[in-house]
Amino acid sequence: MNTSARVKPRPGVSLAAVVGVAVLLFGPVVAPFTTIELSSASTDDGTPGQQFTAIDGSGTSIKRDAWSLTSSFFTATSSEVRAAQQYALVKLQDMGMGEDQFMCLVSLWNRESKWNYRAHNRGSGAYGIPQALPGKKMASAGADWETNPETQIDWGLGYITKRYKTPCGAWQHSEDVGWY
Repeated sequence: MNTSARVKPRPGVSLAAVVGVAVLLFGPVVAPFTTIELSSASTDDGTPGQQFTAIDGSGTSIKRDAWSLTSSFFTATSSEVRAAQQYALVKLQDMGMGEDQFMCLVSLWNRESKWNYRAHNRGSGAYGIPQALPGKKMASAGADWETNPETQIDWGLGYITKRYKTPCGAWQHSEDVGWY
């Protein structure tokens, strides 16, 4: 079946890459999301974004740098995501951790909240970028925990280092059991 005749992808982004990102970030089910759009999450100055690798129909590996997934389901803007990720990268570097740990953190918090500081799980009550449960736990990092992504990141990194030592440890736990 020739899907390119029915779906017109953006220049430079294959259908396989779009589907690959959706599966990597959301699993095989993406139906709850009404709009999915790929947009650049980096700036000319090299502000970090997200990376992914997908396999196109011919089996060729496609690497895309600095892409961020956004959805109308979530309300974080790309500039808010970019600022939160930049802050987290600096914090990790201050803690003596490298880009490998940052990429695990990106994957983890993509899964949890898509880096949306207003993300709220109505079922569990989890809140914010790290999806603290309950959200008010983050008050230990600052009174502005509901509205400040930096406070949420500070709390989240503290939680991760106390419980899992590193973001990659937390990511591995999340991969193994579905939560961290």
